Amino acid sequence: MRKRTIALGVAAALVAAGGGWYASLDKETRALLAAMPTDANVLSWKQDQRDAAFRAMDRLPVLAKARTFAPAPAPLALPAGKPLEIPGFDQYAAKQRLAGMVIIQDGKVRLERYGLGFDAHGRWTSFSVAKSFTSTLVGAAIKDGKIKSLDDKVSLYIPDLRGSAYDDVSVRQLLMMSSGVAWNEDYEDPNADVAKFNNAKPDPGVDATVSYLRKLPRAHPPGEVWHYNTGETNLIGVLVSSAVGKPLSAYMEEKIWQPAGMEQQGTWLLGATGHEIAGCCIQAATRDYARFGLFVLGGAGGMVPGDWFASSTSKQKDIGEPGHGYGFQWWTNDDGSFAAQGIFGQGIFIDPKRKLVIASNADWTRATEGPEGEWREAFYRQVQELIDAGG
Repeated sequence: MRKRTIALGVAAALVAAGGGWYASLDKETRALLAAMPTDANVLSWKQDQRDAAFRAMDRLPVLAKARTFAPAPAPLALPAGKPLEIPGFDQYAAKQRLAGMVIIQDGKVRLERYGLGFDAHGRWTSFSVAKSFTSTLVGAAIKDGKIKSLDDKVSLYIPDLRGSAYDDVSVRQLLMMSSGVAWNEDYEDPNADVAKFNNAKPDPGVDATVSYLRKLPRAHPPGEVWHYNTGETNLIGVLVSSAVGKPLSAYMEEKIWQPAGMEQQGTWLLGATGHEIAGCCIQAATRDYARFGLFVLGGAGGMVPGDWFASSTSKQKDIGEPGHGYGFQWWTNDDGSFAAQGIFGQGIFIDPKRKLVIASNADWTRATEGPEGEWREAFYRQVQELIDAGG
């Protein structure tokens, strides 16, 4: 029924609007209409549908509603630096199905490329890159005194979780993905929680994420086991907006978007009950994703406690992969670099030692299971080595 509703909604909009309306649309919206998904679950879309939709997720309210954050009055300048010559880059970009990449080193743009019909003026969806933005907003809420302690229980801020498996889980444990609550994040399993929870019918008067997660059973004691869970980042978003008393997008504009000097409007998709989908679905220009990396490198302009990034971007939990770990919604590396990562090839790689930021958007062949992830890790190492060699 959901597939039929989306398809009929789009058809009705087109008939009602007529040719004049269609002619007024930007290229991203036209491309989306030409390859319109009829299923609300992005994990089931075909590649051509993803190519079109990932750069236009916020264009049609029948697909998803969104809130906006305004660009900064004086955007942060990104001056050109010495071009970074990367052997085999074109082949790498083709294999990644790269939509956009901006490499900034020591505050200057060393490389900027686009593909898949995308360009510097468009907005590409973030998927789980949004988790690291949400984590930064937790830091801001602590600095503002709205979240008193990371050791506070989550149910203190979200009373509807009382009596559930989350009743004894702390904010810190949520940030580290160690709640111990059962969850299936298999992107290729249509019955996994990650595929079902956004479309589940919420309990009356309860946020959709809270409604779904409070029914889940406990698998481990809180804090003991790391287990990746997008639903819990959505829960963090509900917690932050409840603590600060405003929508997450408004807090984002106040604490990140404008202080970071973003050049273009950004958007954040909303869930069924009107909260931003905090574990996903920010739409932004690739250059603005890179500006976020610079913002983090600079300590977020005092918007978070002075020790926030030292904690949040260092290994808090072991993930079973040598050289890698997980912080507070950041993927960490033992060499001091860290990254925000989203399915299908979205990423912001940050290396403080080299003053390096690599922001990239793509549409991989599979959400996470293909070879592209390993190729991207090798690419990051290649760029580090080129910079170390004076490239």
